[in-house]
Amino acid sequence: MGQIQSLDDLISFLIRRKWIIGLVTVLGMALSLIAAKLQPDTFQAAAVIQVQGAQIAGDAAGQTGSAQILQSIEQQLTTREALLAVIDRHGLFADLPLSADQKVGLLRASIRFEGVAAAGNQTFGAPAALSAIIVFATLGDADQAARVANDFAQSMLDQSSTGAADKARETLAFFAAESARVEAEIATLDTEVAAFKNANAAALPTLVEAQRTELIALETATRDLDQDLVALTAEQAALQGAGTQRATERRRLAELTAQIAVLTDQRAALTARLATIETAIAQTPEVERQLLGYARQLTQLQEQYQVITRRKAEAETTQRLAEQQQGERFALLERAITPAYPLGSGGKKLAMAGTLISLVAAFGLAFVLDLMNPVVRTAAQMERQLGLRPVITIPELALPASGRGRGAATALPDLRKTLLALPRFVVGAGAATLVLLAVSALV
Repeated sequence: MGQIQSLDDLISFLIRRKWIIGLVTVLGMALSLIAAKLQPDTFQAAAVIQVQGAQIAGDAAGQTGSAQILQSIEQQLTTREALLAVIDRHGLFADLPLSADQKVGLLRASIRFEGVAAAGNQTFGAPAALSAIIVFATLGDADQAARVANDFAQSMLDQSSTGAADKARETLAFFAAESARVEAEIATLDTEVAAFKNANAAALPTLVEAQRTELIALETATRDLDQDLVALTAEQAALQGAGTQRATERRRLAELTAQIAVLTDQRAALTARLATIETAIAQTPEVERQLLGYARQLTQLQEQYQVITRRKAEAETTQRLAEQQQGERFALLERAITPAYPLGSGGKKLAMAGTLISLVAAFGLAFVLDLMNPVVRTAAQMERQLGLRPVITIPELALPASGRGRGAATALPDLRKTLLALPRFVVGAGAATLVLLAVSALV
């Protein structure tokens, strides 16, 4: 604080710089009052929309989430094109030299949508529900504020009714397209599975047991043929090595040759069949793996089809409810009326803030001026600054004055003594009270 180290120094400082402090404070108060008076009046109008629940109970009635609907409609109503249309309809800001974007920004800042949460406990995972929506419009003209609030409220009603029907139709169209797509994929997969089974009919897993049984039977038959061939071949060899053959022996040899040929052909056929069965059995694991893959795909598609079918039925019900207006809907509960009184423009706050700032600036300026002229004025200051106690203090001698001059010369020391005698908090509280009363009366 420089030279101000006590209440005596402070009072001396205030008396010494009273004109600077007073002039800056008065000037700042005057400017604050002028700025407060120049603040334009604003009017606020509100329209109330009630969110009515579905008249038909059940999940199909639609828990659409009015909070989400409000957010979607608010985004649609506050687009640049929509706001320009409102400005043109009501002639807003016609007397202001503003561009279209500036007018859109002002109107967007003047509109506010506020939702009132529905009473009761909110179900976990369910969309947020509202019981009412309040549309606020704050403008400089009372009639325009009411008209704009009602305009936005009516637009919200129109958007809610058409939006619900459009959303239901789009949802139904989506699930119908998905149902057709999944049906086509199932049909394509069935055709592919049928073609695969036809191409690998011998290696199907369902034929493995029968093929193994047939394989055992073929092996048994092959062994029997081998035994018969061995016996016939031995008899043929014996007849051929007998030398001169009689007619009966020649006939028997011819019969043996024919039988051996037949058995040889039969054995060749059995061997080919055995090779075919063994090849099919070896291919069966791969065929079974591919068939299991087809089965998994088919199961997934069938599950998707069941879900899509259920959602499609719900969408059809929701569309019928929306067309008949039996689901959740909005209704205008209270229209906005022309406000009779403007909102507080903040003039008092501005004047009080300006007064406080003026006081701070005045004290700051006076303190800076005092620092620029560092003069030791009292014995206490000399002792603090130099560490020397003065032996003799010569007071300031006032020349004799007559009448009003003498009274003015003695008024300041008397005021100083009186203020010094008072407690500090009393002086501060009194000054603050006087300033606040003056500001309140002026504003």
